[in-house]
Amino acid sequence: MASRIHRIASASAVLAILAVLTGTAGGGYARGDTDLTLSSPAFPDGTPIPVNYACPDVGGNDIPPPLAWSAPGTGHMALVMDDENSVPTPGFVHWVVVNFVAGPRSTGPGETPLGGQTVVSYAGPCPPEGTGMHRYHFTLYEVPDNVQLAGMNAAAIARASTASVTWTGTYGPL
Repeated sequence: MASRIHRIASASAVLAILAVLTGTAGGGYARGDTDLTLSSPAFPDGTPIPVNYACPDVGGNDIPPPLAWSAPGTGHMALVMDDENSVPTPGFVHWVVVNFVAGPRSTGPGETPLGGQTVVSYAGPCPPEGTGMHRYHFTLYEVPDNVQLAGMNAAAIARASTASVTWTGTYGPL
């Protein structure tokens, strides 16, 4: 019995250390530079995305939500929005903007990061009927200046990045 309790305690300690190292303790996911932040004044992390930012099929205006970020690095930035629960293949990419500058910045409703190049135009949450609640990740990536982002897909951007932070919203049956 004592051996089993020791194994459980050891496993819990390892998980706690991993949570601290990966930035998953207490909210969104962060990797790399711990000073990289991302948020939206339109909805708290992990909560429903307002209908205004959804697709017209569900009554939305299909515009990007306002975002705010801080990226103190010297690289350039990329923003990817994907749907963790897309059907039939998870990870459908709803938006990709690349090559905007680091620093404290923000956008208003319907805006793209200043100076950014849109690779995938914004497509708001639009989960098919009967698929339940979907989780949408807005991930801000910091990429070294020597990496050419134009033409890269979301997976390649993630691999090339040195740091990232994610803000999550949900959308589903109203």
